[in-house]
Amino acid sequence: MDNSTTSFHPDQDLKIDLETIDPQALMAMPERYLNRELSWLAFNQRVLDEANNLSHPLFERVRFLSIAANNLDEFYMVRVAGLMAQVRNNITERSVDGLSPQQQINAIHNRALLMSADIQMCWRDLQQELQMHDIHIMSRDALGKKDKKWLKAKFEHDIMPLLTPIAVDPSHPFPFIPNKGLSLALHLLNTEKGEELDALIQIPSTLERFIRLPGDTPRYILIEKVIMMHLDLLFPKPITLDQYATFLIVRDTEMDIDSDAEDLVRTFESALKKRRRGRVIKLNVHHHINRDTLEFLMHQLDITENQVYPVDGLIGIHNISELISDECRELLFKPYDARYPERIREFGGDCFAAIHHKDIIIHHPYESFDVVVQFLRQAANDPDVVSIKQTLYRTSKDSPIVQALIEAAENGKTVMALVELKARFDEEANIRWARDMERAGVQVVYGVPMLKTHAKVSLVVRREGARLRSYAHFGTGNYHPANARVYTDLSYFTCDPDLCHDALIMFNYMTGYAPPHNLKKLAVSPFNMREKLVSLIEKEMEFAAKGKPAHIWIKCNSLLDSQIIHKLYQASQAGVQIVVMARGICTLRPGIPGLSENIRVESMIGRFLEHARIYCFGNGHRLPSRDAKVFISSADLMMRNLSRRIEALIPIENPTVHRQVLDQIMVANLKDTKQSWEMRYDGSYVRMATTDEDAFCAHDYFMNNPSLSGRGHALEDAPMPPRLQLPLAQRKKKTRAQEEK
Repeated sequence: MDNSTTSFHPDQDLKIDLETIDPQALMAMPERYLNRELSWLAFNQRVLDEANNLSHPLFERVRFLSIAANNLDEFYMVRVAGLMAQVRNNITERSVDGLSPQQQINAIHNRALLMSADIQMCWRDLQQELQMHDIHIMSRDALGKKDKKWLKAKFEHDIMPLLTPIAVDPSHPFPFIPNKGLSLALHLLNTEKGEELDALIQIPSTLERFIRLPGDTPRYILIEKVIMMHLDLLFPKPITLDQYATFLIVRDTEMDIDSDAEDLVRTFESALKKRRRGRVIKLNVHHHINRDTLEFLMHQLDITENQVYPVDGLIGIHNISELISDECRELLFKPYDARYPERIREFGGDCFAAIHHKDIIIHHPYESFDVVVQFLRQAANDPDVVSIKQTLYRTSKDSPIVQALIEAAENGKTVMALVELKARFDEEANIRWARDMERAGVQVVYGVPMLKTHAKVSLVVRREGARLRSYAHFGTGNYHPANARVYTDLSYFTCDPDLCHDALIMFNYMTGYAPPHNLKKLAVSPFNMREKLVSLIEKEMEFAAKGKPAHIWIKCNSLLDSQIIHKLYQASQAGVQIVVMARGICTLRPGIPGLSENIRVESMIGRFLEHARIYCFGNGHRLPSRDAKVFISSADLMMRNLSRRIEALIPIENPTVHRQVLDQIMVANLKDTKQSWEMRYDGSYVRMATTDEDAFCAHDYFMNNPSLSGRGHALEDAPMPPRLQLPLAQRKKKTRAQEEK
């Protein structure tokens, strides 16, 4: 394992010394924040570093590399495309860290070139290791006669019918190339006429990138190599090849939506069609491309030189995930089967009875998402259930959640589904599900104009005797069974009357726009979630001022809301001890004397994708404590989550669930050293792990130890897993002011 600091330093060009500058002066300077885009690139570097992590099985390292490459393309499709649009429209507004849109593009370009080179270097290393395991990526020269004969037949029957070679001239205009479409640019010669010819071959996405050759040993050859081997079948003599290059384009995927449109679904369908033809943002092309061919592509795609990314290696490297197979199980993580909570089994699979007995929280992926599905299926078929309300942000292709809602409507229940059409890259799927549900009688709504509904809430109303009882599910992740196998998330089930009341108020706002003013326990953005979090931070500052323990633990995907960060800086200056576990973006600078010396930032990258959002406040006690205030949420600490989305902040008050979230989940995350990184004030990260076999891995712990609230009677009858404790250095860390007091 590489234990060194990642080579990515977002602030390598910083002109001021943050360690010596006056903290109060820094509090008014934009340099107190890191740049969001460069922080994201630092996150993707950590993902890429996992592809070099020798403690992972080889295929999993290939998967990490594929993810890092795909992440980088999507970053350009969304974030860089937005910055380029600002430049085109002469928008000069600076980011919170003081950079103009063009300055950010320039900085991204420089870092992305280095990252792209690192990606190709990693791929070359992985290819050598694949060969050591008798998995080969074949060159044309390494093929035998039988291979060539088989490939020719394969090309003629399975590949050539799907190809459309296009000459580019006045009578054959340059064709449309789809986003992330892989193509071949050809410069050809007609030897009889002495004419030059430009042509293109688009490689359909339906074709496999890596073609498996016959034989017991895994051997593959790239589709573009096969095409070039048989180019004479596409362009017979007297046409011959002069130059060629593989290239891939990345397009702008942003959609301009009029929220006041009379038919929002049709508006989205129209916008989706336009998105497919979005501007070209980036051209990935082989570095050896002929200059004339490159200029031809730049002219046809209407791009400039700084949008060209020469690649010394494999174009479209995200496709290497095709090499991962069950054929070599030893090269994959050991299979893991999620546990089904004993609590539900003890009640004969009756979710309502189990929840009525006591609140329960399901910790995915260690506990099965089937509980969430079972909750809704039971509601659909229970004759005592009268209504179901559900938010849907992302879900799977064959969604059991949607099927349960359809079944409930067909069974005569009142069913309402709020489908968020603005879920990026899932818009088409959500439109399809919405129409399927409408045909079955589900009342489908599309949320509040100008706000994205990101909260994950289910509300089931059931007749029990002479009264109605409500059951609620609050999630930190999406209703997506596939994601629930690799994302760490929380599913909280309760029949607490106040929480169910607040869930109903939320739904009334989402369907009828009635402002949620009468909330009893939930905080809801964009109304009062930021204010609630700020008040909790300020309360810890008050405890610190009184000499009491003052602690905050934050677990989220991203921390970049400037108001929250400013308040955390103030809390640090007041002596509050703060730990932030931000998997992805973090624009807060930790560890700066006088500003953020009491803030530590960590990031965990491992087998599972950390996705749960948990916010803990000591409430006058040292964390962890049974008196602490603990919340879960679907919201990260970002401007969009707190100001432009509908989100929920849910208090955890049940003692067993509280203990599970705080003492088990949060402590295990803080204790992790095997797959965690610590952030420096300049935005770089240092890997915590060593090669020591005793290094603690949170993911391994949860795979081997059942959760608390899901254990049922086993919680009393069976030995508990070892009590988790933070390392002594973390538990005893105090400020000088506290020591003096």
